[in-house]
Amino acid sequence: MTVMADKLHQGQDQTKKRGFLKWTGATAFVFLAGCSTVVPRGAEPPKTATPTPPPVTTGLPDDQKHHRIALLVPLSGKNAGVGQSLANATTMALLDTKAANIRMTSYDTAKGVTAAAQSAIRDGNKLIIGPLLSDNVVATANIARPAGVPILSFSNDSGVAGNNVFILGHIPSQSINRVVDYAKAKGMTRFAALVPNGVYGQRASSTLLRRVKDVGGTVVSIQTFNRDSRSIESATKKLSQNGDFEAVLLADNGNMAIKAAPYIRKNASSSAKILGTDLWNTSSKLAGSVSMRGALFASVSDGLYKQYANKYRARYGRAPFRLSSLGYDSVLLTVKVARNWKVGSPFPINQLTDSGGFIGLDGVFRFKRNGISERALEVQEIRNGSFAVVDPAPKAL
Repeated sequence: MTVMADKLHQGQDQTKKRGFLKWTGATAFVFLAGCSTVVPRGAEPPKTATPTPPPVTTGLPDDQKHHRIALLVPLSGKNAGVGQSLANATTMALLDTKAANIRMTSYDTAKGVTAAAQSAIRDGNKLIIGPLLSDNVVATANIARPAGVPILSFSNDSGVAGNNVFILGHIPSQSINRVVDYAKAKGMTRFAALVPNGVYGQRASSTLLRRVKDVGGTVVSIQTFNRDSRSIESATKKLSQNGDFEAVLLADNGNMAIKAAPYIRKNASSSAKILGTDLWNTSSKLAGSVSMRGALFASVSDGLYKQYANKYRARYGRAPFRLSSLGYDSVLLTVKVARNWKVGSPFPINQLTDSGGFIGLDGVFRFKRNGISERALEVQEIRNGSFAVVDPAPKAL
């Protein structure tokens, strides 16, 4: 599974949600709710008198007074950038929540995920946060399950969820369902799709067929392509062979959407609404594409994330990877659970599937019993140089 397939690749007024959502309390978002100014790039965060929690480390914790949490991410090799961004996010969350009872130890999966997982279990960690890639999740689970240690993975591959493995990643099928529902509510009933060859495209096709049927619509055509111009052109010419359509799902990342949209307009339909997935959320180039204007996609809200990104830049001198919000939220969730978790005892897995859900940088979410996260998503429209929220994320699931 590639990094893209695991999605290397938002916020509402929290005071309105406290009666429904179970979370860490006001301190969990103290830096978000209390921000009145933006910290300048490169500036150090303000110092406080609060004791600094144990940082993310790279060795065996030397005491028995903290909950031991393992962070498994790539800290070297080709994915070191996103791995370090995730690690930085967890450190920020520990500081922001003042979680002095948690000690996180990092393990570099790029040097061998099996060895990293074995070290994490041997060192006495009771929860594993990570890994990043789905194949690494499988390898880690084979070691963690016999030890009774649950996993909060950053993957978005629902196929690896379940049996003490919980998936924090944003599931593509949920964004497809959300945008199809919105399109149907706006009167669109005939759908088509352009999907890449491979597992992602297959799952996108299955999701579209199922959801369109559920809402009473019709899928007139699904065409696959190989991510090259010739293949895209050929696929778009076939899209309208079975009749006209009002909406077309372009199930790929933002860069591929920009590449394919002109072919859709030229060869298939000049007026059909282009629909996308949450993979578009990380593409800054979409807003500048003329062919993409009017296109719709569903994703988590960016409201709280933007505040987090400003603080991240101030601390680390660079922008975070979008995926790093999962690292931050994994700590918020752990801090909430740690309130009633005896140090040294097994992690209370049953608290992860609390139907009341949680709230993090990416909005409202909860885990289903199969280990897959369910998220509240908003629908955005691409306009001339900007994105506009046309249907806000629900405040509850």
